[in-house]
Amino acid sequence: MVSAVTNKTKGNTTMKRMLKGFTLIEIMIVVAIIAILAAVAIPNFVKYRNESQRAACISNMKQLQTAGEQWAMKNVNETPSMTDLCGSTLYIKKAPTCPAAGSYSFSLNANNIVDVKCTKSDAPYDHKIPDAAAN
Repeated sequence: MVSAVTNKTKGNTTMKRMLKGFTLIEIMIVVAIIAILAAVAIPNFVKYRNESQRAACISNMKQLQTAGEQWAMKNVNETPSMTDLCGSTLYIKKAPTCPAAGSYSFSLNANNIVDVKCTKSDAPYDHKIPDAAAN
């Protein structure tokens, strides 16, 4: 009879020990749910980060283009450089940078208007100023 009581006590002790922690199945289910959420969230995060970088780059290019046009009023038929436009006493105080690690270049088009291009203008980045005719 003593052995039966001992087994019962051991059985209760084992039950109490199981109630204190998580089982392997419960942990695996939680990990699976987290993996599914990550599989959905990470591609969307990358997509929205790229879209925001593109929008910031286009905004920077428009700002540089406007400063270049102001500079071109004084310097006809010349192509500006970043040092001509950016400085504490110039058109833009601090030179803007592409958030996707691109760089900006300047050129004059056929109408002597300053064009600004980003090195990330190709796919998949597509950092291009939209055409005015398209709007």
